[in-house]
Amino acid sequence: MTEAILTERQGLIGTVIFNQPATRNALGRVLLEELMAALEDFRQQGIRVVVIRAAAESQVWSSGHDIAELPSNEDPLQYSVPLEKAFRAIKEFPGPVIAMVHGSVWGGATQLVLCCDIVIGDETCRFAITPANLGLPFNTTGLLDFMRRLPLNLVKEMFFTAAPVKAAEAHKWGILNHLVDAGDLENFTYDMARLIASKAPLVIAVAKEQLRVLAEAEPIAPVVMERIEELRYMVAHSADYAEGIRAFKEKRRPVFTGK
Repeated sequence: MTEAILTERQGLIGTVIFNQPATRNALGRVLLEELMAALEDFRQQGIRVVVIRAAAESQVWSSGHDIAELPSNEDPLQYSVPLEKAFRAIKEFPGPVIAMVHGSVWGGATQLVLCCDIVIGDETCRFAITPANLGLPFNTTGLLDFMRRLPLNLVKEMFFTAAPVKAAEAHKWGILNHLVDAGDLENFTYDMARLIASKAPLVIAVAKEQLRVLAEAEPIAPVVMERIEELRYMVAHSADYAEGIRAFKEKRRPVFTGK
């Protein structure tokens, strides 16, 4: 069985390489657990910068959450699921995490990219968030990850249409820090990683944590959270969510009824 990820270390830079071409690097439990283990190993080794990428030949950076692992008739994005744990692991890693993106990025993988500190991509990359294709109840934390990085009108368009944002638009709106030619992507990314790794690591670690805490300091009244969770419960137990998962497995277009 192919390892779900590969890891490399060059000095103070660690690399995680998605390595499941058969699933288009779907974010399944095994891959996510290996990703989190790699981040913890890098933490223990004193790695200062992490690069997350797909294998060089991949045309899909990641196809997103492994649909086969989504539960039916319950909330698929609870706090304790591996995908949510992986998002937090990236945010809480003490050094910058750079997403190096060649190829398309779908669903939960787009949120994973937005959880990274810096995103560098080439002309092949595009980004889509697709719960509306599945009838899937997206969680509040995930929406906030998008809202903290992107204009509200773009977030709405991405969620309402599930259409991919192409590379130039992704750069314009701030999904990408840098858009570079495919032939320059690796050199550009690792030049930046080496530059960051040469700086004072405690300053960077503290600044990253300060920025994370401040960005997440958005008080929401308990009654509002209760209403949001009730709305999400309704979607998780809806016929549309069941239809979305069923249609995906049957490889057909879903027919949603709003029930």
